Amino acid sequence: MKWSTAVALWLALAFSAFAASSPKTADCLACHDDKGVNFQASVHGVLSCADCHVDKKDYPHAANAAKVKCDTCHADPAHGVASSVHASVSAQACQGCHGDAHAILASSNAKSATYPTNLPRTCGACHSDGQMASQHGLAPVYTKYMDSIHGFALTKDGLLVAASCSSCHGSHKILSSKDPASRTNRAHIAETCGGCHAGPKQDYLSGIHGQRAAVGNSRTPVCTDCHTTHQIASVRTAEWQMKTTATCGGCHHDELVTYRDTFHAQVSALGYVETAHCWDCHGFHDIRARSDPKSMVNRANLKATCGKCHSGVTESFVSYQPHADRHNRQANVALWGSWVFMNLLLAGVLGFFALHALLWLVRSLVERRNGLTPAGGDHA
Repeated sequence: MKWSTAVALWLALAFSAFAASSPKTADCLACHDDKGVNFQASVHGVLSCADCHVDKKDYPHAANAAKVKCDTCHADPAHGVASSVHASVSAQACQGCHGDAHAILASSNAKSATYPTNLPRTCGACHSDGQMASQHGLAPVYTKYMDSIHGFALTKDGLLVAASCSSCHGSHKILSSKDPASRTNRAHIAETCGGCHAGPKQDYLSGIHGQRAAVGNSRTPVCTDCHTTHQIASVRTAEWQMKTTATCGGCHHDELVTYRDTFHAQVSALGYVETAHCWDCHGFHDIRARSDPKSMVNRANLKATCGKCHSGVTESFVSYQPHADRHNRQANVALWGSWVFMNLLLAGVLGFFALHALLWLVRSLVERRNGLTPAGGDHA
């Protein structure tokens, strides 16, 4: 007999002996019948119990069961979890997200804990206002997400393409936003959001903010600075527009002060949406320096920019300075002079009438004391 034939025969006999001694699924379910229905309907239903419980060689077996190692088959996901923020949360990290080990369903199954419409609730089991969040110092982001435009689109409208937790944070290798390799690190925010919002991403990268972010400027704004992280609202609401004007002013302090002096800002403060805000003049994502020929506020483009709201725009019209500082005498002497004059005029008129009212009151009291005029009488 050849050596190779002998080895093959030996291996076949060894496998047969192992198969004969290993318990079958039917044998296991004789005692563990409560696991049967869910297990057979799960993604693991094609396996036998011994494929996961590899320490069980005999039937019946000892009561104590060794921990099942998911990484035997799922090496890549297990490695990702091991290096993620969830690594130290629980020894049963897989079950925490996928559910009971014997009833794990494919993520494409609408009943699965990781199905897109169910995923926020799965993550929210820890990332909500409950005890788990308090114990581990987790941000209670579940309710914020559910109230956001993404959460509403996913869970109310059933749009599976809407962003869920894994769309931004990843599935298994979820890292802290402080980690340079994290999908939610500031350096990668544009790329992460751009996975769905490709158009805004290209506009952002070609604008002044994206250009500065590309060279490592950590102070330049990214998507989450303007839209927030979880509680992302529709940009068409008056609430968002009022808040975001102030958000722009977080970096552009002087421009916000001068904008608030304008008619546009004062009308906006009354709740009117159809008035000019920062992005109406400077653009939404493709914001460029004024010296850039493509900038909406470049001198050559002002007629087109202002003409979006104002018909019949002329050269004289676009000479208007929306950010002129009335307090800067050197740069805007005419505006400063008008401001001083109007304040003096207002103070003079109010002061004159205040003095007139005071003197009239004194005269009335004196005449009433002397009995010259009945109360409420005519002073003519």
